[in-house]
Amino acid sequence: MKIIVTHSLPDIDAISSAWILKRFLPGWDEAEIKFVPAGNRYKDKKAVPDSDFENTIEMYGEDEVIHVDTGMGPLDHHQTPDENVCGATRALDFALIHNKKELKDEKLEAVRRIVGVVVDIDHFKELYRPDPLAYYHDFSLVNILDGLKLQKPDSDQFYTDFIFQALDALVHEFENRIWAEKEIKEIGIKFESKWGEGLGVETVNDDVIKLGQMMGASVVVRRDPRKGYVRIKANPKSDTDLTQTYEQLKKMDPEATWFLHVSRKMLLNGTTKNPTMRPTKLKLDDIIAVLKK
Repeated sequence: MKIIVTHSLPDIDAISSAWILKRFLPGWDEAEIKFVPAGNRYKDKKAVPDSDFENTIEMYGEDEVIHVDTGMGPLDHHQTPDENVCGATRALDFALIHNKKELKDEKLEAVRRIVGVVVDIDHFKELYRPDPLAYYHDFSLVNILDGLKLQKPDSDQFYTDFIFQALDALVHEFENRIWAEKEIKEIGIKFESKWGEGLGVETVNDDVIKLGQMMGASVVVRRDPRKGYVRIKANPKSDTDLTQTYEQLKKMDPEATWFLHVSRKMLLNGTTKNPTMRPTKLKLDDIIAVLKK
């Protein structure tokens, strides 16, 4: 049997470390996770500080055991003061030694970014955010984990299973973000509107809108090449008013369904949330030409 051992009442680093091994270390996807008091080792075996990856997998009779974030072994990090290292960074480094197929390109970059967040949290760097007291931080995965520990005490396996699902979802979200970054860079069309720099992208990835705004675009337009849907969003804090754009597009394509949000900073044509909306026949260049005026 393969066993991954981490500490009880696991934090985000301990769970992320176990998740990396089960998802990306070949042959360990069915490994059982066991919990020991923090700092201890499986079956109370004496801890000997060791950072050599060759000693990561230990034999306990017929069982193969890996310790993560506890036990002072190669995938623990409490024997080093390096603030760029945590259990998850060590687990990822170890997995990459053995895995050359599953972790590559966008997925590898996504996992690296997730681990980068985990190592910052494990070293309390969230204290130095520009707005550490803002309530939206309480919606983070770390705070949800803390809430679960209050809601369901002494449920280590439940916490682990829950965060595993969340991390699986985050990989997809990070991959989508990386894809959006690439598309903005490679096929994004920059243009000047009367409100400032605009960005147009023909893509199925809706993340380009939010990301484009974060990158400074005053107005972003995305056209879905598969369904023809168009979404136009302006910076919520700007003086942008899409009313004239709305009226002009309705004249150019009156058969399409156009929805102008009450804020006048969001103009939608077609959405998967409402399949009865009719997509426009206008092309991305047609939309951009209107926004330029």
